[in-house]
Amino acid sequence: MALLSHRIPMTLQVLVQRASGGEITLDNCAALSPPLVEALESEGLLTDEAYVLEVSSPGIGEELRDDRDFRSFRGFPVAVHFRDAKGSASRCEGLLLERTASELQINQRGRTRRIPREAVTQVLLVTPAIES
Repeated sequence: MALLSHRIPMTLQVLVQRASGGEITLDNCAALSPPLVEALESEGLLTDEAYVLEVSSPGIGEELRDDRDFRSFRGFPVAVHFRDAKGSASRCEGLLLERTASELQINQRGRTRRIPREAVTQVLLVTPAIES
């Protein structure tokens, strides 16, 4: 667990693992978030200001590499690293929609963003954040 108080809003990151070493899915992480928020609030912790709770597992943060990865993780939150039209490094986040031969499509707040496939340098799974 890490409290990143330098971020605005401050961020509480919680890393979860099964004692058995079994897999933790994004759905598992998302299911843990509401009880954690409830526990923090019932104990009066972090109630003075807004914060973001990030629940993740060792598998989150992995790079999507092949077509199978992109099909398997449709609808999941991703961070896309790419070069913009001027060649500058850029990053954006959204829900993975599709990767075609020519572009990567993500959903950002209900709008489809299309990034030319040749501009994409990396696509990572990210932790769903719950704002409180």
